[in-house]
Amino acid sequence: MIDTHSHINFEEYRENFENFLNDIKINEVEKVIIPGVEPSSFEDILNLCEKYEMLYAAVGVHPSEFETFNEAVQKNIYELCKHKKVVAIGEIGLDYHYGADTKEQQKKLLRKQLEIAQTVQLPVIIHDREAHEDCFNILEDYNLKDVIFHCFSGNAEFAKKCINRGYYIAIGGVVTFKNANDLKASTKIIPPEKLLLETDAPYLTPVPYRGKLNTPAYLKFIAQEISNIKETDIEIIKKITTENAKRIFKF
Repeated sequence: MIDTHSHINFEEYRENFENFLNDIKINEVEKVIIPGVEPSSFEDILNLCEKYEMLYAAVGVHPSEFETFNEAVQKNIYELCKHKKVVAIGEIGLDYHYGADTKEQQKKLLRKQLEIAQTVQLPVIIHDREAHEDCFNILEDYNLKDVIFHCFSGNAEFAKKCINRGYYIAIGGVVTFKNANDLKASTKIIPPEKLLLETDAPYLTPVPYRGKLNTPAYLKFIAQEISNIKETDIEIIKKITTENAKRIFKF
């Protein structure tokens, strides 16, 4: 399997990091994409990706970090996109849950980073929290290679809208939660060829480890729940989502 979104550059994972990666491999995860959040994290992420073959990077500024973006950062992102281990622009997007009073600044940042993605022809990893329509409408203004809605939080109707536009939907640990009715309904209707797996570690740990530190090693629980919802074999979900990731990120 491929974990398409995992913040394993965070400090929580640094002790015995090589053992940590070995545990991930034992649990059938062959590659992990580490997304950028703020400019200060880029160098650290790239250093990890250069050191470990199974790790890959995305570069981007999270909407909550809009104040860290400037012309120098923009130029740096363009340069980093030339790196062989950078496979996407992300995570970028809109977050109205915590940033409802900064909508215009977030939209401006999103547009600037979508322009980068359009120029360098890399996929984009979209953070969309309580901003579905604005995210979708802004994306419509760009001719983008591939769009991934990370940690999908919309309902089935919005999922259909994204699918019809050709976007991919990444499902994380929330799908294993008992009360995640909207996400379960969305997952049921998403065609397998538009599905990706992710953990968003260290956040959103799936059942049966909910409440503990998340890890890509738990990706199998997400794949199992998706297979249960879709009433298919877990090996089919593993195979198709891996093929999707390899196609999008050119592994």
